Amino acid sequence: MFADRTEAGKAVASALLRELPARDWTRAVVLGLPRGGVVVAAEVADRLGASLDVILVRKLGVPWHPELAFGAIAEGGFRVLDDEVLRLTRLDERAIAAVESAEWAELDRRARLYRGDRPPVDLTDRPAIVVDDGLATGSTARVACLAARARGARSVTVAVPVGPPDAVSRLAKVADSVVCVLTPLEFTGVGAWYEDFSPPDDATVRRLLDSRRRPPDAH
Repeated sequence: MFADRTEAGKAVASALLRELPARDWTRAVVLGLPRGGVVVAAEVADRLGASLDVILVRKLGVPWHPELAFGAIAEGGFRVLDDEVLRLTRLDERAIAAVESAEWAELDRRARLYRGDRPPVDLTDRPAIVVDDGLATGSTARVACLAARARGARSVTVAVPVGPPDAVSRLAKVADSVVCVLTPLEFTGVGAWYEDFSPPDDATVRRLLDSRRRPPDAH
């Protein structure tokens, strides 16, 4: 169990250094999934001496059970769907489209809020580390991997504090490597593995990103 996301970030960084010791992370870009993942990612970037950026993704939640994702979207027009959740919930195209439209609008809002008029950090030929505060279905991390590759990342690693083994296995098919500190068989949700899982606000995310912003050629 982690005290909070800051402690989780330190654990993730230690796991990366232990499990992938031969990597030179100083050219890497750590991509935090907002909001909570950015807090974890900031600690990882600090420990590795890597750049920090946000990668904008949104979970597509089942309307009557928003925490259950039937898919996810990412900046750049990427979308993944979870066929098993769609089969169980029997969501029709109209319901899917309504949720997706609302989430694209929120993604655009966050892009303006977190980046302003600054472009994303250039990933061309650089290792990308996708970081969240935990995995549930893994849909958002999966679509983030697709977006990072489309932006030219040389390799994509997913690094998280906690997630169920099946979600980790699925991510291994789209990421070059997956580092997960805890993989409990009895997984009841990400928040159950934190003493303090209170959500950070937009101002906190913006402050973490701004304070670690580097000039474009400083990598």
